[in-house]
Amino acid sequence: MKGLTDWLVKRLEAAVPYVEKIVPYFSKVGESVFFTTEQFPWAKTLEANWSVIRQELDQILERVEDLPNFQDISKRQYSIANDDRWKTYFFWAFNFRAEKNCDRCPQTTKLLETIPGLKVAFFSILAPGKHIPRHCGKHKGFIRYHLALKVPEPREQCRIQIADQVAVWEEGKSLIFDDTYDHEVWNDTEGYRAVLFLDVMRPLRFPLSWVNWLACHLVAASPIIQDAKANHEAWEQKFEAQAEPVATRR
Repeated sequence: MKGLTDWLVKRLEAAVPYVEKIVPYFSKVGESVFFTTEQFPWAKTLEANWSVIRQELDQILERVEDLPNFQDISKRQYSIANDDRWKTYFFWAFNFRAEKNCDRCPQTTKLLETIPGLKVAFFSILAPGKHIPRHCGKHKGFIRYHLALKVPEPREQCRIQIADQVAVWEEGKSLIFDDTYDHEVWNDTEGYRAVLFLDVMRPLRFPLSWVNWLACHLVAASPIIQDAKANHEAWEQKFEAQAEPVATRR
């Protein structure tokens, strides 16, 4: 079964450039660098509850140094995350759900469970001075979403450039974009920047909607996701062990 999955993943990767060209013609939300909350109504619910999510984030940030670096979970991110300034707190990725992380943030988890087509969800935390070099996503079948939870001042020094457009985060507000456009991020402030980072399936018309569904299932079974799952589980055991002495002292 593993051999068949690997073969299908390779065939899918080879077909990606051709599929990407026709995605805009089947997209129910059109083709754009940025999208609006009107196109993704669930984003308004997240905005309405952002302070609840922020409260749970603040509890996680008490142990920010113990959180995994992005490349610790996903080795393929090393080209853009090779230091200890991009911390992550995963809820789930494709068919993997980080149950203990979800249990620590129950209100955030309940909100995430209402989002159609959600495939990836985590707190993305950038330390002061962090720069993410220019890069782009590989699959136009996903839409990238950020809910700004913690934005240090001056806000203008904490920004993202996508294609030729620059945007800054505003606490409690959504930023929705197509990550297949080149993008680059800076946190040139002295504080931490944190967002709720989501990848959701782009609403597509048939038959491309079926192709996208198949692609997601193949990615979920791929070595990339399985390795990330193993890496996360290893971190989780360490994180739990570090917390036990603290709980005992209390």
